[in-house]
Amino acid sequence: MPQNTCPRDDFHHVTQWVFDLDNTLYPPEMALFDQIEVRMTAWVMDALKVGKAEADHLRQHYWAKYGTTLAGLMREHNIDPDPYLHAVHDISFDHLQVDHDLIRHINTLPGKRIVYTNGSEPYARNVLAARGLEGCFDAVYGVEHADFNPKPERQAFDMVFAKAGIDGAKAAMFEDDARNLAAPHDLGMRCVHVAPQRETGDHIHHHTTDLTAFLSQLTA
Repeated sequence: MPQNTCPRDDFHHVTQWVFDLDNTLYPPEMALFDQIEVRMTAWVMDALKVGKAEADHLRQHYWAKYGTTLAGLMREHNIDPDPYLHAVHDISFDHLQVDHDLIRHINTLPGKRIVYTNGSEPYARNVLAARGLEGCFDAVYGVEHADFNPKPERQAFDMVFAKAGIDGAKAAMFEDDARNLAAPHDLGMRCVHVAPQRETGDHIHHHTTDLTAFLSQLTA
């Protein structure tokens, strides 16, 4: 059963640590993605010449169907991903706060540490800098490193993990979107769901509402 406690023995073999970005390396209440969703809707309105209600519907529909709004726009409308990614990530990071405890615990994890996000690498690096986490990771991978195939698609994980040298038998993944843990689970990774609401499933080994507190149990 997933749980908020973290038996260290469950992670004794882990030397490769993979972290999602949004709502994982910062808490959802910081509401960074709220800004992005507004910009996504505006971009869809302009690009597809639709009203706000239709743009909101398409944004959510494509996210549910394809894993990201971008994937739906590329597959159903053949849009260029680069202008889209630049536009939707042009937001303020001022309200993100540095978490010194999180920094310390991530830096204490043994072995390789990477970030893998469905956003872009430049956006991810801006978030990490605002959180004081820019020196904590060996590499940062965005959707562009998977040829714009998004999580939860297995090929996206295969492409990024091949580039990062991730061996599922030695790895753990921390992710707020439970469906994005299915492929890592199949690859043999230890899977931690980081979210306010608990979800169940064989692909979730642990659940936590507080990443910093969870990691503190690993690094104590």
